[in-house]
Amino acid sequence: MATDLVSFVLFSLSSLLVIVNPLGAAMIYVSMTADFDRETKRRTAIEASWYALVVLVVFALLGGIILELFGISLAAFRIGGGILLFMIGLEMVYAKVSRSKMTATEKYEGDADDVAVMPIAIPMIAGPGAITTVIVLMDEARGIGIWAYGVVLLSIMVTSLATHLMMSHSDWIVSRIGQREFRAVNRIMGILLIAIAVEFVIGGLRTAFPILAGGA
Repeated sequence: MATDLVSFVLFSLSSLLVIVNPLGAAMIYVSMTADFDRETKRRTAIEASWYALVVLVVFALLGGIILELFGISLAAFRIGGGILLFMIGLEMVYAKVSRSKMTATEKYEGDADDVAVMPIAIPMIAGPGAITTVIVLMDEARGIGIWAYGVVLLSIMVTSLATHLMMSHSDWIVSRIGQREFRAVNRIMGILLIAIAVEFVIGGLRTAFPILAGGA
């Protein structure tokens, strides 16, 4: 039980931290709030992380029900979500801003005064990849134990807090981390995300085709 707990905690937390990428969020946050005063920046960071937290918790709790309403199996969602995460990971490896997190239009609209909800909270923090991840993790938790649900929710809170802290100290971070260092970290996280995506796809294929897992 202890081994399962530690393994799932590490997998859950690392999956969310890698896909949300608090450092990358902080770098983009700096450029989008460059013209804001200190108080507005502080309020924007708080609101963005809070809205992202609410969105991820809602999808974690209700994601399975939403999929059922649309007639989508969790196995299919795991496979599709894994492919999405794989593509995001490739973009990170090649040092590109993921199109699934922020489109050119959304980045342009970020010049408006209120950017906390759109596009910082959604889709920069709580984007398709993060939403996919929390739904898949909650599905994983169902086969482990009731405590695993709490682990996923706690991982969401920790990730949101880490992102908030990164954005709150983004000016200090940017002054000490150059683009070369950021690209290096981003590529490493991209490789980790690709590995996580492959695990999602494998899990989905085993559920959809039990024979792959050695079943009858």
